[in-house]
Amino acid sequence: MVQALGRLVTNGKIDAMPVLCRLAAISVGIVNGNPMLDLNYSEDSSAEVDLNVVMTDSNEFVEIQGTAERQPFNQNQLNDLLQLAENGIGELIKAQSKAIGIKAT
Repeated sequence: MVQALGRLVTNGKIDAMPVLCRLAAISVGIVNGNPMLDLNYSEDSSAEVDLNVVMTDSNEFVEIQGTAERQPFNQNQLNDLLQLAENGIGELIKAQSKAIGIKAT
């Protein structure tokens, strides 16, 4: 989509790029007491804590959705999960940028 919109801008069909930032989403959780990134089905179904995080390429949150599935979690665990998500999303945004041929921020 970004490539197609870029061509529309280049060809003068639209005045400016309507996409303001890149974003990505990832799941994080606590499984068997361990923080984990990008949970698969079996990990997700057995997680004590499950979070879905969506962030922009400037590390701003679009959405945070989380649940203590088996037991409550504390602020330190939440901070660890959010940092893990930020790192993972950073890698996803780099991969997206590389795939469409633009420089990651």
